[in-house]
Amino acid sequence: PDMYPGNCWAFKGSQGYLVVRLSMKIYPTAFTVEHIPKTLSPKGSITSAPRNFSVYGLDDEYQEEGKLLGEYVYDQEGEPLQMFPVMEENEDAFQIVELRIFSNWGHAEYTCLYRFRVHGKP
Repeated sequence: PDMYPGNCWAFKGSQGYLVVRLSMKIYPTAFTVEHIPKTLSPKGSITSAPRNFSVYGLDDEYQEEGKLLGEYVYDQEGEPLQMFPVMEENEDAFQIVELRIFSNWGHAEYTCLYRFRVHGKP
């Protein structure tokens, strides 16, 4: 609900995934990932921020391999809120979207995700 240090979804290690069910089917156009800025971090670094990630559209929550919508890198030197356009050509609408995080910026114990948004057209 806010962007205070530690008010995040934290998971152990540097790899994890999140599956989101949207209120309706949409044609995804972009995604945003948000992390606190370095200036708000108690240590002055954001090594727990996601680094390499991909986003998939799923037909249902039990689908093992969805449709790849793009592979991205969150820039720890960039703005806290970063937008990533859909990279893969796609003509399908999805109600379920999976965010897969493959690495973070060096934190050995956990990765923090503050906000993930899906943008698109109904």
